[in-house]
Amino acid sequence: MVGHRELYMEDVGGIEILARPSGKRSWPDEVKGRIVAETLVPGMTVNEVAKRHAMKPNHLSAWRRLAKDGKLVVPDLAGAEFTPIVLVDPAPPRPPIGSIEIASGQVTLRLDGATDARRVAEIVHALNAVP
Repeated sequence: MVGHRELYMEDVGGIEILARPSGKRSWPDEVKGRIVAETLVPGMTVNEVAKRHAMKPNHLSAWRRLAKDGKLVVPDLAGAEFTPIVLVDPAPPRPPIGSIEIASGQVTLRLDGATDARRVAEIVHALNAVP
């Protein structure tokens, strides 16, 4: 015989969600996003918002991580402060500039201007170590 599961609608902070007798609730993504947006209002804390919605703060923090990772849509909410994201194309690589000339005694080395600074330093260090 299959056990009977009762599901019912529960009003949490003015939002109706599906709840089970065990206490587990099903939060639609739109509701999660709206609750996360509430935490972005200046002066609001995760603890305050979680308490208002009868949930644990760590549960709400997990939703905030989902939103931060782009896995949960957060709607505009009056008073919420969002940090704008600006996507730009990476700067094109700079063409090599001139050349580098290192003279030590009777030896002169000419390097491409794009030679890594660490490599140039290694060469200079090696030349200074030669008696």
